[in-house]
Amino acid sequence: MSAHDPGFTILIVDDDEGHIELVRRNLRRIALGNPIVALQDGARALNYIFQRGEFIGRPPADILMLLDINMPGSVNGIEVLRQIKADPITRRIPVIMLSTTDDPREVSRCYDLGCSVYITKPVDSGHFIESVRRLGLFLQVIQVGADDSDRFFPSNPRVPAPEPR
Repeated sequence: MSAHDPGFTILIVDDDEGHIELVRRNLRRIALGNPIVALQDGARALNYIFQRGEFIGRPPADILMLLDINMPGSVNGIEVLRQIKADPITRRIPVIMLSTTDDPREVSRCYDLGCSVYITKPVDSGHFIESVRRLGLFLQVIQVGADDSDRFFPSNPRVPAPEPR
């Protein structure tokens, strides 16, 4: 990444438009200038990651995914995580689970499937805003530490990244 490169694209996958907007607004508020793509269902998220359907030909991008577990339809967050981590190319994409689910079995399941971090969304909007602010600060730290970005993010999810040194 160069000084003019915004780093990685933040992919938010959540069926709640209010949560998406809160995350987007708070990441902008702390001056995190990364591109943000928001999708509201798991099937579209998989199409985006694997460059299928409406996302065929999308420019390659380093991705950090913020993923909700409970989404309507046949492809929930657990299934999105499972498919991403099962693929030898995309398994390197960092996935941060953002969910209201705090069931220890679900949290454990997400870590077993390969999520990077699991954050429980507070139901109270003030606490949720504070959690998103902290997440933004965490992402700033990742961005600063990602000068050797191919160690953390594949440069193109369909092209193998070099193995870490």
